[in-house]
Amino acid sequence: MRNKKIYIVLWLVWLSCISLTHAQKNPIVLTLNRAIEVASDSSLDAFRYKNLYQAYYWQHIAYKANRLPSLTLNTNPVQFYRDITKRYDYDQNIDVYREQQTISSSMNLAIKQNFDLTGGTFFIDSELGYMYNFGDNKYSQFNTIPVRIGYEQSLIGYNAFRWEKKIEPLKYERAKKELIYNLEATSEKTTNYFFELAMCQAEFDLAKKNLVTTDTLYRIGVERHKIAAISQADLLTLELDKINAQNTFQNAEIALRRAMFSLASFLGYDKNSQLKLVIPGKPTAVDLSVEKALQLARENNPKFLQMKESQLEAERDVDKARKESMFNARVNASIGLNQVADNFSKAYRDLLQQEIVGVNISIPLVDWGVRKGRHNMAKNNLNVLKISNKQEELQLEEDLIMTVGDFNIQQKMIQSAENALDIATLAYDATKRRFLIGKADVSSLTLAQKREQEAQQNYIRSLKNYWVSFFKIRKLTLFDFETGISLSRNFDYKIGLE
Repeated sequence: MRNKKIYIVLWLVWLSCISLTHAQKNPIVLTLNRAIEVASDSSLDAFRYKNLYQAYYWQHIAYKANRLPSLTLNTNPVQFYRDITKRYDYDQNIDVYREQQTISSSMNLAIKQNFDLTGGTFFIDSELGYMYNFGDNKYSQFNTIPVRIGYEQSLIGYNAFRWEKKIEPLKYERAKKELIYNLEATSEKTTNYFFELAMCQAEFDLAKKNLVTTDTLYRIGVERHKIAAISQADLLTLELDKINAQNTFQNAEIALRRAMFSLASFLGYDKNSQLKLVIPGKPTAVDLSVEKALQLARENNPKFLQMKESQLEAERDVDKARKESMFNARVNASIGLNQVADNFSKAYRDLLQQEIVGVNISIPLVDWGVRKGRHNMAKNNLNVLKISNKQEELQLEEDLIMTVGDFNIQQKMIQSAENALDIATLAYDATKRRFLIGKADVSSLTLAQKREQEAQQNYIRSLKNYWVSFFKIRKLTLFDFETGISLSRNFDYKIGLE
């Protein structure tokens, strides 16, 4: 009865293998490089990072456009007044209320240019106005300013243009490198998913192989027990190994499906896609020193640019708070031509010169320390930021140093793990042959099998640690050590214009 149950379980396992084989008739074959290409192009992470970059891109476009001359048309097509307003009566020398009914219209066309150096604005404009009074005293007038040239700026105030010129290009450069950094982080994440599936795939293959092997050994053990070649205890051990192999196989199949689902979902494939991985071989040796990695990180890592950007923004806030705590003087000056007439043609004849100069001064007398407090708070924030940036810089350097150290160790461990796998495989095959001819016991066979499985897992784990460290170093330095080229040198991400 017990043998019948065992055969039923084996039959179900066989059907499961057939089902899995049939489902994988046309699997998607993935190398590590191909998985990274797909993730960088189609994963949700890559989509989010690219859209984040586009936001900075259009912000930079707006900044550059703000440095160019702007042409603006301001118009008030029609404005109607019908109200009672207070007027001065010259005849009676008193103020009186009178009804007023007017229609007016105006239009201004202006060209403006901002100047980063001084923070002022230069402008050239032209203006036309019309007013019609249709009350008791009907009349109409045209007011024209054919051309006017002017300039306005704050004399000692905060110059936003100058700070934008310092910060905005740095912000865009950081955004470009941040996109590459995030895509390299996606490569690192893909590598983890890839080798998790590779480990599950290897364990599944080993479990399937072990299932067949334990079944064969058990059947041989049954025959040998009949002739008293092995003891009852050894036969029970073989039967236990067979049952354990069945359980291990089923657990390995579940883990394989989960890992395959995780990688397929991350890459944007259909959740039912069947993936077949091609494990990368032993990588080419890379000579990498800590000093070179640190130098490249300081040059390329967007975190360093972000620290520089945040410090500039804090210095900008200090400058703004300091100048706002002082008195402010603003000047505007313009020179042009103007005229007023009762018809349009006369409004552009015998033009009169228009000259306007204005100075506005604002002096804080009593504010109970508000401006001074803002200035001191901005200075304290700058000091705190400098300390925080220094701590973050040390953490980044420590992370890079440890990762480079791990990477160099992993290069050596891959070779030893590969040698250990070859030896363990040969040892298991030899022990299995000796067991079949009765020269090895069950314990020796089980131990050899366990060692082969551990060697297989250690080899894949060594490959995983190597490639994860490799892509992490690429992420931290934005440098390809295989080709010797900076990843940000030929940045050519195309922005869609839809």
